[in-house]
Amino acid sequence: MSDEGTRAFAAAFRYLGVDAHPSPEGDERTYEIAGRFTSGDECLPERVTIGDFLKVAEQPGFDPAKTAFFMPTASGPCRFGQYSPFLKQVLHDLGYDDVLIVSPTSADGYSSLGEYAGPMMRLGWWGLVGSDAIRKMLHIYRPHETERGAADKACDRALEMFCDALADSSVPIGAKKLAQLAGALESGRDLFRAIPVDFDRDTKLVGVVGEIFCRLSTFSNEDLIRRLETFGAQAWLSDIGEWVWYTNFEQKKNLKMYGQGRSLEMLKVRIKEHVQHSHEAKLLAPFRKEFIGLEEPHDVAEVLEHSAPYLPYHGSLGEMVLSVGKAIYMYEKGVDGIIDISPFTCMNGIICESIYPKVSRDCEGIPIRTFYFDGSQMDLENDLGIFMELVSNYSRRKTKQRVHRAAGRRAA
Repeated sequence: MSDEGTRAFAAAFRYLGVDAHPSPEGDERTYEIAGRFTSGDECLPERVTIGDFLKVAEQPGFDPAKTAFFMPTASGPCRFGQYSPFLKQVLHDLGYDDVLIVSPTSADGYSSLGEYAGPMMRLGWWGLVGSDAIRKMLHIYRPHETERGAADKACDRALEMFCDALADSSVPIGAKKLAQLAGALESGRDLFRAIPVDFDRDTKLVGVVGEIFCRLSTFSNEDLIRRLETFGAQAWLSDIGEWVWYTNFEQKKNLKMYGQGRSLEMLKVRIKEHVQHSHEAKLLAPFRKEFIGLEEPHDVAEVLEHSAPYLPYHGSLGEMVLSVGKAIYMYEKGVDGIIDISPFTCMNGIICESIYPKVSRDCEGIPIRTFYFDGSQMDLENDLGIFMELVSNYSRRKTKQRVHRAAGRRAA
């Protein structure tokens, strides 16, 4: 879903001997191709993914029989559940029935990957944790760089080193592989630390939540975070790992609902979750000082409990409970404002937008703004400027103070 995440996930597949690559970057051609097969009722992420996948079919030497598209799915009212069958229908209409669609579901925690399920779950998790950390470093350092473009270069190189290590099949999956990846992440961290920066530069911390694809895809959201930074903001973007913890939570909740709270399946889920936490801690160890004040919740239940007074998570499902709960969690951590990024007509975004005014009132009037995207050009600068005025006013009177990075911050 993010540039960093797709590169890492492709590297995980390459470790298993699959010639995997991220889909092409979005551009105007993406919308042009998608427009041939969509009616306008589809949400933006579906248009982007369809368009980008079909750009692969335009590449020289494309062989449907040797091509697979990775498109997970989920149940529930969100249109995401229709992406995979819709993609299959479009490929059928184009005569590409030989293209394989790999479509694991969130209903079983994405464990239905056949013989690749075990190693891919582990490699994929490592890839997501590492890529989330590298992207978070980019958002910490880029607003404070004194050499324009230095943070982007460090991010690209750090991600390249991490993906090379992830794809290196000479090291077996286990403790040695985990140590190799932690070492690559530490080297990547040092690349950021070498950037000329001025951490004394005043920035406002803005939390970013919303629909998972649109908030993470810089093409889909018109690079909103980079634009936000030009107004003196630092973004705290909700990561992909949050969704993995949520699917684990939902898996346990469903097992309890069907009377399997003390079953072997429940034990497997709990063991998996314990291992994921342990591995995450080892991979993120190099960033402990870097992420002071920006710590993610250890348990997604904390986010869901924040959401419960507004959207009870036993009845409301998906990104809406995560967005509302995470907005409140970020408020408690001292952010100066909240932005929700969602596709136009997104159910999750619409429901959240209707609730945010009450959340704002209950949280000292913290400014919360929803930005919708539909693939058409927007004049973001004017709206961001107004939002940042509200952020500055709130920052002067807020009582929830942000915990800044440890002493010893370097100034260029």
